[in-house]
Amino acid sequence: MAKKGFGIIGLGMISEFHASAIEHMDNARLVAGFDPVPGRAEAFGKKHNCRGYDKLEDFLKDPELEIVTIATPSGLHMDGAIAAANAKKHVIVEKPLDVTPEKCQAIVDACKRNNVLLSGVFPSRYHEVSKLIKDAVDKGRFGKIAFADAQIKWYRTQEYYDSGAWRGTWKMDGGGCLMNQGIHAVDLLQWFMGPVEEVSAYMNTVGHERIEVEDTAAVTLKFACGAVGTIEGTTCAYPGFMKRIEIMGMNGTAVMEEESLVKWEFADETEEDRIIREKYCDSTKTGGGVADPKAIGFHGHQWLFEAFLKALENGTEPEVSGESASKSVQIICAAYESARSGHPVKL
Repeated sequence: MAKKGFGIIGLGMISEFHASAIEHMDNARLVAGFDPVPGRAEAFGKKHNCRGYDKLEDFLKDPELEIVTIATPSGLHMDGAIAAANAKKHVIVEKPLDVTPEKCQAIVDACKRNNVLLSGVFPSRYHEVSKLIKDAVDKGRFGKIAFADAQIKWYRTQEYYDSGAWRGTWKMDGGGCLMNQGIHAVDLLQWFMGPVEEVSAYMNTVGHERIEVEDTAAVTLKFACGAVGTIEGTTCAYPGFMKRIEIMGMNGTAVMEEESLVKWEFADETEEDRIIREKYCDSTKTGGGVADPKAIGFHGHQWLFEAFLKALENGTEPEVSGESASKSVQIICAAYESARSGHPVKL
């Protein structure tokens, strides 16, 4: 299969992970990047041996461009995604898909209208431990699940929020420790457990100045399957800890921290379970972004991009479809509504 031409809209920090993922793929090549900031596109093009554009219309007319990844500030995702879709380019959008359910739906609708594929970027779904837990849930190995919890206790300095005017704003960041840092864990939780029926939340800005959004939040969830759960999020937990997901049921428990297993135990123990524990305990290879947003790997992006190309080749929906990527935004926005109103919010 001929290599597919990728281009990136938004050439800030996260674009480097997109570029590295594309450059390590056998069936893809990076052909272009766009950013309106003077000089940024030119520098990116020289670094990655691709064309750099400072005008979006010129970027979208690039004859080799087939797939566009969106790496702009969160509140601008819809603008770039819809422009790419209207230009008949397939679209991959960095998390969150956008910062409100309405803007997420507008992206989904534009891609359907233009008959192009759409995926959100949730690389944590592609970690082997994530896939093992999802498979165990689907096979009913946990029995009746009682609790499903997520902990995102990270650390961000004041300098992090001061580094960009968009950071820590409702309009561009869409939220704080939940929408920006916690959304990967929220996505995993809903992917494992299925629909959330009701959300209740408390949140505050505890440790940072000059930001509009929360840096600490506690959320309770009621799942359609009957289980309950919690989300604990903060960027005030020095020195920062790996994101943690816990699934606990009548017949089994699994606990993961980033890419590693902490607990994997079932009533119907098998030899494969022993092998899984030996292989995946202490398997995280990166810093997890717990204190430094750059301390992550590009391999999750690469796996997601490769799955996207496979869906394109097979004429199927991407594994992280636009609709699927919207669910975490719906949950987080319901948490924000609950915190503001003081009442539970039904989804």
